[in-house]
Amino acid sequence: MNATKTNRSYKIIGECLKKELSEGKYKVGERLPPEREIAEQYKVSRTVIREALIMLELEKLVEVRKGSGVYVLDFPRENADKDKPKVNVDYDIGPFELLQARQMVESGIAEFAAIQATRNDVIKLKKLLEKERETLDKGQDDYEEDRAFHYCLAEITQNDVLMHIQKELWDYRNYNPMWERLHEYIGNFEYRKNWLGDHEAILTAIQRKDPAMARKAMWQHLENVKQTIFELSDLEDPNFDGYLFNASPLSVGV
Repeated sequence: MNATKTNRSYKIIGECLKKELSEGKYKVGERLPPEREIAEQYKVSRTVIREALIMLELEKLVEVRKGSGVYVLDFPRENADKDKPKVNVDYDIGPFELLQARQMVESGIAEFAAIQATRNDVIKLKKLLEKERETLDKGQDDYEEDRAFHYCLAEITQNDVLMHIQKELWDYRNYNPMWERLHEYIGNFEYRKNWLGDHEAILTAIQRKDPAMARKAMWQHLENVKQTIFELSDLEDPNFDGYLFNASPLSVGV
């Protein structure tokens, strides 16, 4: 079965995997096939499979073991919807799907901001990056300055619709349990400093009032975010450090 456009791909794949569990294709404690094999089976990207596995983990059907893979924890049960985590359907978007949308929209915002930016706008952006650098130097994993930097770019456009869209994009992230699970258990912190460097490149383009450079810098920044999160959350990598999802008592000591 291929994912269709009538529903979100990760949800379709998640339901297909749940059907396989219900039909007894796998036993409790058995390891699911590698992510790449599942992606080939359903002819979708590995990011979609990663999102589908998050969906199953949130429903407590699978667990992830460090550097080992995904194992069956339980089978789907009838009337289990009441036990599912409460999700605001307005923000029920896959993390990588969200990043792709941000890449499309925010590169345009950065391009427009480079045309509109004033000296005071540049000063404000610099202060936000200084604050972000201070936060990272203290080892604090706070995304407030990150969010503020991106929103400030939308404000620079002086377009209320773009400002609203930018806020909504971050709401999709902040109110989405799938994103929280994907991001919370990544142990490596150095990547945030790389993203700060991306922000500095965007600021440089804004200062130069170079819209093409700003667009490219934002596009590359969000591409770096996608690739970094995907690589750091590769549960099949023996160097994978930390649980992508919740650590299950069954996996302690594994």
